[in-house]
Amino acid sequence: MDWNDLRVFLAIARAGSLGAAAKLLGVSHPTVGRRLHVLEQASGQVFFRRTASGLVLTASGERIFELAEAMERNALTIERRLAGDDDQAEGLLRIASADWFASYVLGPVLAELVRRHPLIVPEIIAGHRLFDLTRREADIAFRIIPFTEPDIVQKRLCTLPYGLYIAAGASVEPHAQGEGVGLILMNTAQAHYPDVTWLQERYPAARTVFTSSSRTVQARMCALGLGIAVLPRALGDQLPALRRVEVEQAPPGRDIWMGYHQDMRHMDRLRALADLVAEMID
Repeated sequence: MDWNDLRVFLAIARAGSLGAAAKLLGVSHPTVGRRLHVLEQASGQVFFRRTASGLVLTASGERIFELAEAMERNALTIERRLAGDDDQAEGLLRIASADWFASYVLGPVLAELVRRHPLIVPEIIAGHRLFDLTRREADIAFRIIPFTEPDIVQKRLCTLPYGLYIAAGASVEPHAQGEGVGLILMNTAQAHYPDVTWLQERYPAARTVFTSSSRTVQARMCALGLGIAVLPRALGDQLPALRRVEVEQAPPGRDIWMGYHQDMRHMDRLRALADLVAEMID
């Protein structure tokens, strides 16, 4: 069996449809359908049946699913170890990070990395999704929660302070209870964040006027006068269009964690970044 066909099989089994599998793999819908057809033709088996909720594994599909996953784990281990043995500080380095952190905290580090190692090409994969380092969705990741996945080397870099911000041109400080104040918050998926709770408890009479998972978008809407926001000071203090409100008790800060798979620990370009981060971020 062709490994590429088995990758398609696994993607369909996990996603539940040809279209969703195509998005996971970064290929076209027809390509996924064609690969599945080739696999089923070669094996003489039907691996999926259509239901109202999507494609589900047949008995034949279930029998090979675990075997295909084992093949995938072995293939990924080989890929990681080959990449981890790369002893040249050159090539693409895929970095997962929130957009604001990449721009305002990692930015100077990445600029220095390229100055010292001009053959390394950093690639930022911005977003809040927890990227799978085992599958090499990224080579190294920076995030605000510890890594719980097995075989991940991780380090707590620092605790970033957060602040309360309003538009620089705003003439009135928020009222004590927040009457008439608009809150700019994280969206529903991040509604449990400590800074969201802090802001809502501080201004119980205020109403939510805007939500976004992007701190950069929140900062922009705050600068436009839409409302008040809690932002990382590494972001908010660098924007002239914002003004930090002095409060007796600052919003809770967040720890920043760096992690990479242990198979990648000898990759020279990854080590170059990790060492520079340790040197420049504290």
